[in-house]
Amino acid sequence: MKIALVGYGKMGRIIDTVATERGHEIVARLNATPSRESLADAEVVIEFSKPEAALENSKQCLELGLPVVCGTTGWLEKRTEIENIARQNNAAFLYGSNFSLGVNLFFELNAQLAKLMNSFPDYQVQLEEIHHTEKKDAPSGTAITIAERIIEQDERFNGWKLDRTLDNALGIFAIRQDEVPGTHSVRYRSEVDEIEIKHTAFSRNGFATGAVIAAEWIRGRKGIFSVKDVLFDR
Repeated sequence: MKIALVGYGKMGRIIDTVATERGHEIVARLNATPSRESLADAEVVIEFSKPEAALENSKQCLELGLPVVCGTTGWLEKRTEIENIARQNNAAFLYGSNFSLGVNLFFELNAQLAKLMNSFPDYQVQLEEIHHTEKKDAPSGTAITIAERIIEQDERFNGWKLDRTLDNALGIFAIRQDEVPGTHSVRYRSEVDEIEIKHTAFSRNGFATGAVIAAEWIRGRKGIFSVKDVLFDR
């Protein structure tokens, strides 16, 4: 498979290595807005750039009919717009706040726990995420996904916010430390005990492998997809 990498930072370079090891060819490595010429040989695009560039990058690819796997976070307010562009061009768009298999299993565990804990209001819930200092957005896209799954199940909350949980807003602590690939935890605390689930990434390789698997899966498909489609509907 011929892959164009849009956004060639740390993640892009790791994806490059993983994709090559899996027998794919990288035909473009881009840190600028892609063009028809730069994507001429591509069969699928993997987009890991910056929040301010993700919409235009994805738009240019989709208008050429190329399937896009996007892992850039921090721009979700424009997600509906890019999904409409994908539909208008009969293309495929797959967004993931995190492509790690472990994290996506964590998402499902988190949703099940939230559903169970909804019946026990004495437990107060709090999210925490820790990432490397170079991460631009806070909270992380992964933390937002975790929060959204809790909000779907817990009738106490109508949204999330940075900082501690207060009133009807589910709190997310966003911590930045050197060389941390990503740690996410959810804690339910009462006066007598605490329940915690946690996912810790040891490297970015899990994210990169998931993104390449998503690119393999999306080729030839049309529509709007998520990592859940790749992992659980195969």
